[in-house]
Amino acid sequence: MSWQRCIALFCVLVSITCQTVPITHRRQLHLVPSSQLNAMAATTYEQFLDSAKVIKGTPESEMVKRVGERIACAVDSYFTRNKLSDRLKGYHWEFNLIQDSAINAWAMPGGRVAVYTGILPVARNDTGLAVAMAHEISHAIANHGDERLSQGLIAQLGGIALAEALRTRPELTQQLFLAAYGVGAQVGVLLPYSRLQESEADHLGLIFMSVAGYDPCAAVDFWRRMMQAQKGAAPPEFLSTHPSDQNRLKDIQKLIPQAMKYYRTGICGGQR
Repeated sequence: MSWQRCIALFCVLVSITCQTVPITHRRQLHLVPSSQLNAMAATTYEQFLDSAKVIKGTPESEMVKRVGERIACAVDSYFTRNKLSDRLKGYHWEFNLIQDSAINAWAMPGGRVAVYTGILPVARNDTGLAVAMAHEISHAIANHGDERLSQGLIAQLGGIALAEALRTRPELTQQLFLAAYGVGAQVGVLLPYSRLQESEADHLGLIFMSVAGYDPCAAVDFWRRMMQAQKGAAPPEFLSTHPSDQNRLKDIQKLIPQAMKYYRTGICGGQR
């Protein structure tokens, strides 16, 4: 097949495998069925928990669960009101605090979330933690990992189906999956998230934390603390591929008025 036909085929593939991101309505590549992603995420998450030190029964772990459940409630509420509930099919929310000094948190398809103890001093309280968790949950909700995985399958394996990739190149496919969701080592071909996706997660995160009853204005101070945490040392894992300059703060400040429209007393258990 000539390269011209390959390009034409790719363009057709992209045109029929796109979906839109909630709230921003950006079109994105979507090659992997959600059911496959959720199943793969469930297995990977359980393997991660088996190898990690999961903290349970402490005030900190209860805070992670409490904040996570309120953000999940906000996501469910927003999607229901906007007739997008089918996007959450197969979601089974789970929130775990991991003993690890890395300033990090991440979310997988299906609502599987991990928060590292290293980020708690930066979060300081429920509202600060809500900024971080809503941001990471937004990556999952916006299917950013799927988008990166789809790009990886095209770049590394010619766009073959995930099932075929798992059968013929299981190790590489697993690496691509982990890299796409920012878990563990990366394959060095694609960064977990682009600046566009980060800005999108900031946007969605502000909306979801507001619906959950957390003041979105707290996001500015949280990201300032994150930026301070990286000064004089290697960037925290949480910020390794995140835009961390003043432009991010300016963009967040511009979005706060929109987010405040969603900020209500008593939504999903929240109070001002």
